Amino acid sequence: MSGEAERTHGDGAAEGTAEGAHDGRLAHRVPELGALELLLAVARLGSLGRAAKELGITQPAASSRLRAMERQLGVGLVERSPRGSRLTDAGALVTDWARRIVEAAEAFDAGAQALRARRDSRLRVAASMTIAEYLLPGWLIALRSQRPDTAVSLSAGNSTVVAERVLSGEADLGFVEGLDVPSGLDGAVIGHDRLMVVAAPSHPWARRRTPLTGRELAATPLILREQGSGTRQVLDAALAACGPLAPPLLELASTTAVKAAAVSGAGPSVLSELAVGEELAARRLVEIPVPGIRLGRDLRAVWPTGQRPTGPARHLLGLTRAMG
Repeated sequence: MSGEAERTHGDGAAEGTAEGAHDGRLAHRVPELGALELLLAVARLGSLGRAAKELGITQPAASSRLRAMERQLGVGLVERSPRGSRLTDAGALVTDWARRIVEAAEAFDAGAQALRARRDSRLRVAASMTIAEYLLPGWLIALRSQRPDTAVSLSAGNSTVVAERVLSGEADLGFVEGLDVPSGLDGAVIGHDRLMVVAAPSHPWARRRTPLTGRELAATPLILREQGSGTRQVLDAALAACGPLAPPLLELASTTAVKAAAVSGAGPSVLSELAVGEELAARRLVEIPVPGIRLGRDLRAVWPTGQRPTGPARHLLGLTRAMG
């Protein structure tokens, strides 16, 4: 490398040092990893052209990257001649340092890959009862066919419990039913559902000739899910203008239990249409129309605010939309 070129690098060093004295950010004083990998390749191969080819970049791009690193450090690193490229004394010293940095970066990358592999090997899902019983099995079967190495654990509860588990980090992804996204969570609508008033064929409502009113429904003790469930939340909101609500006849913690009690003739109930299709078809339950009462609801996937699902949680979220 010519003396003029060396003087140019010396001038750059003074300028870079002056700037660096006022900037405490390491990233502005240490060459980027790609430049260090290039320097190591030049040292190993003895040619800037061969080093560029190994790294998959053009020779002009390699020359530009090397010059930028020399300006940043303020010293010449490589002397080029027709016979190839040779490290200067400063270049040999910088190469030793660069090797340690690149080895540390490789260890960092290996650790990050191990973290991703561990994350991708498990998925913890929390879901409200209706979704857990009637929708999730199909989604999880599809997920398993595409990600057979991912172990999935599922916890079921009402929508309030699901939100708590997602917020506490006990679940990677939650599924809830209700009117809105629980506080502290972000969400996406993945489907829609409708609640139905149902009763056994032997119940007087099954034989009445006039439609049931909202006031009658609100005043009647029903077999219901517990407070905190999405079903209860939607029903309470729908009947809020119909007068005081009667205390529940029975308050049960699962959709299956509520349905079984209604089929037995214990009393009328309000259930998701997802849950009662078979019973309606077999006439073990009948739907009781209630004109003017809106019992629709959204089904949502939820996750902590600002933390978009990643890995298998993101994959499962995509499946819910594709199969919805």
